[in-house]
Amino acid sequence: MAVPTARQARPSVVRAVLRNKLGLVAVTVLALMILVALLAPLIAPYDPGAQDLLVRLHPPAWAAGGDSAHLLGTDQLGRDILSRLCYGARVSLLVGACAALLAGVVGAVIGLVAGFLGGWFDRILMRIADIQLAFPSILLALAIVGFLGSGLWYVVLVLGFTGWVSYARVIRSEVLSLRTREFVTEARAIGVTDFTIMRRHLLRNVLAPLATIGTLHVAAAIVAEASLSYLGLGVPKRTVTWGGMLADGQLYLGTSWWVAVFPGVALMLTALAVNITGDVLRDVADPKAYRS
Repeated sequence: MAVPTARQARPSVVRAVLRNKLGLVAVTVLALMILVALLAPLIAPYDPGAQDLLVRLHPPAWAAGGDSAHLLGTDQLGRDILSRLCYGARVSLLVGACAALLAGVVGAVIGLVAGFLGGWFDRILMRIADIQLAFPSILLALAIVGFLGSGLWYVVLVLGFTGWVSYARVIRSEVLSLRTREFVTEARAIGVTDFTIMRRHLLRNVLAPLATIGTLHVAAAIVAEASLSYLGLGVPKRTVTWGGMLADGQLYLGTSWWVAVFPGVALMLTALAVNITGDVLRDVADPKAYRS
């Protein structure tokens, strides 16, 4: 029996975005962030690490005392804020996407297998998940980063490792309700293997929650990476990150607000755009939402 779908009634991503005004704004902002990250070497007017103490703490171009050569001002070492924002977007989006992908693959596999097979395998995996949930994720990330050391891919591994539980628990609950459905029972009756059932019949039915959790995790990973960098335990200081920029600017909030405000705004807009885009993608991926 074929897997129940509603592809004919499911709108395209483009139509779903166009009829959701807030979603359209979010997708536009996210697309701009991705474009800026990809084209940072071409867009950034200066080397993000270039220092010039003669222009340190210059305000944005439109503020009193601002310089049109530095549209968003400079930091305490005379580095151009706009250039550093462009390069910081590359790290944030890369970490967020890779961490969500890693956690999603691991969590989806564990959730599918645990929910479909059940028994002792399910109990062991869920107890491991419960143990990990007992630890605050940011403290667990701090402990692992402190043990492994700082580095871009270490941060990706840490955030992926700490994020698989949410995927696994949600996917498992969905699979528990699906494995007794007629299309699974009939597939088993005609000799379809468990692996094929999970891959062809169950996985496509859990794509909607998987996409929703994935987008939420991208935003959470971006914020977590910024938090680790802010504390000096994430990406090395020589690499430009929004969290590192926030840490550099915290001492100047009273006198040079732009040093910390602009990376904070970029971080907030990116996380918000990812979350809202995830809502749009969830509506497209969920066939139940469009059945007549």
